[in-house]
Amino acid sequence: MDDQKTLTRDQYVYLAKLAEQAERYPEMASFMESLVLNSPSPGGELTVEERNLFSVAYKNLVGSHRAAWRIVSSIEQKEESRKNDDHVALVREYRAKVERELSAVCEGILGLLDSHLVPSAEASESKVFYLKMKGDYHRYIAEFKAGDERKKASDDTMAAYKAAQDIAVADLPPTHPIRLGLALNFSVFYYEILNSSEKACSMAKQKENPKQENKQNGWRPRTHVQPHTEFVEENEEIVRLQSADLGLRFMVMYNLLDNATLAFEEAIAELDTLGEDSYKDSTLIMQLLRDNLTLWTSDMQDQIDEA
Repeated sequence: MDDQKTLTRDQYVYLAKLAEQAERYPEMASFMESLVLNSPSPGGELTVEERNLFSVAYKNLVGSHRAAWRIVSSIEQKEESRKNDDHVALVREYRAKVERELSAVCEGILGLLDSHLVPSAEASESKVFYLKMKGDYHRYIAEFKAGDERKKASDDTMAAYKAAQDIAVADLPPTHPIRLGLALNFSVFYYEILNSSEKACSMAKQKENPKQENKQNGWRPRTHVQPHTEFVEENEEIVRLQSADLGLRFMVMYNLLDNATLAFEEAIAELDTLGEDSYKDSTLIMQLLRDNLTLWTSDMQDQIDEA
């Protein structure tokens, strides 16, 4: 479309759906960005449908870049192991290009979240949804950054997830799909990004009495998530802890397992209160939480056996 500013909200939504069906996700994201920035009735919250279209558009857009980065990084490692210096130099240059594009996508949606979506959110569900998204996209940046840039992205991820968690614990039931999604994503963040950091160690040490902490402060997820299409992809990304400090790995693992288990068990206790649609969404995320618990428990046992 040449002049998207002349469109109504309904037209933006229709075009976004059309682009989704055609799997033209850059255009889908562009339509939803225009809806946020140029809507004839700005200032209000997005509807649930608009919010989900916005999330799906950017999730698919960034997903292709993340997949490309993982493939190129894997090839780079193989070329390094073969000591093929010429190829290594070419791959590194190409990886840097992919990283610049990935950064641009993430920074673009983070800008929209900070300038429009988070400030305009009034309902607790919307606040948790957008803060979780904010944490997700900072985490995607942390996946490929190094040094101070990785630390900053990691700190920004933690801040967004914790802000979302505080609202979710206070206002959303344990079975709410967005709260469960946050639990899943927050735990994956701890597992993948913070597994060898001093902050992860500190968080683990603070949980000397997890049952008492949960009683006083409510459910404390250590995870990560988002809408439907994102769940399976995130579950497949889980990797083994790389820290050389076995004691640190165990502390982080126990911390993860404790909080993921709490999220799962609290949701189980309230499943019979859900309607059919919410039941399907919640049980899908709970299955992923359980899959993660199984994987992490197996990983922990393998590390104990190897110690």
